[in-house]
Parts: sequence; structure tokens; C-alpha cells
Amino acid sequence: MKYSHEVEQMCSVAKGPHHGPAPIPEEGRWVKAYQISDISGLSHGVGWCAPQQGACKLTLNVKEGIIQEALVETLGCSGMTHSAAMAGEILPGKTLLEALNTDLVCDAINVAMREIFLQLVYGRSQTAFSEDGLPVGASLEDLGKGLRSQVGTIFSTTKTGVRYLEMAEGYILSVALDENDEAIGYRFVKLGKMMEDIRRGVDPATAFEKNTGTYGRYAGAVKYIDPREE
Repeated sequence: MKYSHEVEQMCSVAKGPHHGPAPIPEEGRWVKAYQISDISGLSHGVGWCAPQQGACKLTLNVKEGIIQEALVETLGCSGMTHSAAMAGEILPGKTLLEALNTDLVCDAINVAMREIFLQLVYGRSQTAFSEDGLPVGASLEDLGKGLRSQVGTIFSTTKTGVRYLEMAEGYILSVALDENDEAIGYRFVKLGKMMEDIRRGVDPATAFEKNTGTYGRYAGAVKYIDPREE
């Protein structure tokens, strides 16, 4: 350690009480975090790229500073999906600090990593007050049926109004309109569940019908439109 001439000439003043860092909540405990291995928890971070044409939601399950589980969900950029595939291979097994200083290929994923790092080291995790946290694999609970990300896709213009394309229930097949041409419901197909049935040998047409449903006042509509064609 090198000191400047000015510091070398100074006398020493004894340091007062040292209480260390403020404790943060981690998996049902209060922890004074001195190093990365002191950090545990499951949390989320959302990131975006510089042109803001895409976004990433990153979920990590960290045990004693080591990333044990990663869920990478991306939206709005085709290239980002491939970056997520690489990030999914990169993240598990790294320490939080390693991951923070690793190029995760896409700016949006890198920003999500920064944001989740802040959540975890400040004790703002989803498992802050859950004793022993959550088991590895818990991030999958954030996904919908058939392990598909829950996505909402809505398009609208002043000329033609709103079009529901995808909701939490699934892919929108048709939108119901009342006598005033206002949307009052929709018919959807649960793509994740449909694909599960098809993989298990169910006839595709049967699987499609089995996994369709309606929402709102669909049955009482005076008109139905295909939101992608009409």
C-alpha cells in the first residue's frame, strides 16, 4: 500500500465502534453481507437495450453467492432470443460478481443482470422472508401452462381500434364485439397445453379444440373478428 507524502505526515486517530454493514433479509434470516458468498435469494431483473427495441426479464436463484438457476425471458427482438440461449448456458455456476462482469451477449440481458444484482445485494429478493428460500427450479412457476412465458400483445390504431393478439390465457383466435363495435371478449387457445397434448400423441385437431376457451361476454356478441385479418 502506498501513501501520499501528506498522509505519511499525519498522526493516527483511533477508529470508533465498527458495526459493519446493515443487515439485509435473506431467505428468512438477517445477514450482514461482507462478501459475495454472503448473498442468497431468488429475484428478478428487467433490462433493455440502447435503442429500447427489446427487453429481458431475468430470474436468478442464488445460493451462497453462486447462481444455481437462471430463467431468461426476452421480448421484441429476434436476435435477443439467441442471446438468451447463450446467457442460459453462461450464468449457472458463476458467482454474482462474475456474472455481473461477464458479457451476456445482449445489452438488455446485461442490464437485467445489473438490475437483479442490485435487488439481491440490497436484500430486495422475492425470498427475503422465506425460510431457506426456494428450491432450484422455482423460477418455472413464473411461466404459464406448458412452460411458456406469459405474454400480452395488443395492437391498436385510431382508425381501426384495438386488436388483442395474445393474452395470459393464450393466443387470441377471435375478438367479440357488441352492437357498438366495442370489444367485449375473446376466444383463445392455450398453446403450451395444446403442444403438450400433441407431444403426448393427441390428434392436433382434438388438442386444439380441447385447449380453446373464451373470456368475457364472448357468447353474447353480435359480431366476431379475426384480430390478425379483419
